[in-house]
Amino acid sequence: MRALLRPTLTALSAACLISAASLAFSSAAFAQAKQQPAPSQAAPAQPQQAPALKQIALTDKQIDGVLAAQKDMDAITEKLPENTAPDQKTIAQLEAAAKKHGFAGYDDYNSVVDNISLVLGGFDPATKKFVGPEAVIKAQIAEIEADKKMAAKDKKEAIGELNDALKSPPPAIENKANIDLVTKYYDKLVAALGDDQN
Repeated sequence: MRALLRPTLTALSAACLISAASLAFSSAAFAQAKQQPAPSQAAPAQPQQAPALKQIALTDKQIDGVLAAQKDMDAITEKLPENTAPDQKTIAQLEAAAKKHGFAGYDDYNSVVDNISLVLGGFDPATKKFVGPEAVIKAQIAEIEADKKMAAKDKKEAIGELNDALKSPPPAIENKANIDLVTKYYDKLVAALGDDQN
């Protein structure tokens, strides 16, 4: 979807939506890799669901920590092959980087990033105002539908994926103060967390 939407969406819009989705996925993958039993103890294969997001009230200190940690985290995760669970050495590096920047560990860091991403997914990148994820997705659908240069097949696929996203929206934001806090740091967060998506 990234490749399909990149030409039609503003870079900021794509960064916000994709960053939110990819960060939620990556944190679930890392958490899952840490918790998997040894192969000899593995249970029969069952469908896996992403763990529910534990919403927390964000603080300035946590956001500053995420912004400070991002360069270290990117340096570690850029070395990982795509769609591969990290090995124990990588997990140890991520843990150390998170602790270096004031987090209890990588899970704590991920919890903060996931909560930030949940809020960022509802920002209109043009106005930098929180409008909710549904409004952002609908605006992206309208933008794609209006795009005269996009191939019909690509347009259909992109709109289908966005319509699927509308059918399974993220949870409502429980801590409304998080919206104000993310608004305060919006430009820095998009630059840091959306950097690898552009």
